[in-house]
Amino acid sequence: MQRDPIFYQMFQRTPQLLFDLIGNRPSNAADYRFDSVAVKEPKFEIDGVFLPPESELGTVYFCEVQMQKDEALYERLFGESLLYFYRNYSRFSDWQAVVIYPSPSIEQSKVYPHRALLNSEQVHRIYLDELGDVQSLPIPVAATVLTIVEEAEAPQVARSLFERTEREELTERERANLIDIVTSIMVYKFANLSRLEIRAMLGLDLTQEPRAIREAKEEGERSLILRLLTRQVGELTEETRSHINILSLEQLEDLGESLLDFEAIADLEQWFRNLE
Repeated sequence: MQRDPIFYQMFQRTPQLLFDLIGNRPSNAADYRFDSVAVKEPKFEIDGVFLPPESELGTVYFCEVQMQKDEALYERLFGESLLYFYRNYSRFSDWQAVVIYPSPSIEQSKVYPHRALLNSEQVHRIYLDELGDVQSLPIPVAATVLTIVEEAEAPQVARSLFERTEREELTERERANLIDIVTSIMVYKFANLSRLEIRAMLGLDLTQEPRAIREAKEEGERSLILRLLTRQVGELTEETRSHINILSLEQLEDLGESLLDFEAIADLEQWFRNLE
């Protein structure tokens, strides 16, 4: 997946979101894992893969989030996906591909050579601007549409999603996770504002957040940050992991936004120096 960072974080936190988008949730959806996989000879890595539990044969899903036009997307996606499936055919019973676009205009022009796959039930093309009214969509799906809402409308849409998390039957963990996802989207859209300023704009009161939920969010954020950092700058030393383990939730969230621009471990070291 030429990954959009917001979608990458959403899928890491809630892998079931993929099945909500395609409208087909398997019975073991909660057991799927969002990960990257490597193929040797020729060597390449596929970032957006939803893997079924290893205890049973299942369908592997390859996902692309495409926010800019790529005229060779389908050639790469189908080539890499089919090769990976071929090399691992004993692990899976089937494969499917999901491509998420902001609108049809971003899709590559040359689709005729791939007509059989594109018109089959194995390939799902999701156009965010065609999913419908945000208020009528499930909250996780509505959050994906929020990524393409105009800035002038985004705060009101985000607040309406927060209100829905209070009305709908959700666990405290699910509610906190959705609020965090929506907040992250707004931080991404309003890059000139801090996360605290975004929370104030959306009317969030963190003093009312239960301690257990806050601790759970902190642990989840730390795990996600470690995973993203390893992917971005390589393996981390035990000393670096120890530094990350003592960061507060606010510091972890700030690191999560900053690491998207990291190119080497030196960038992470500079980030730590800036904390001092």
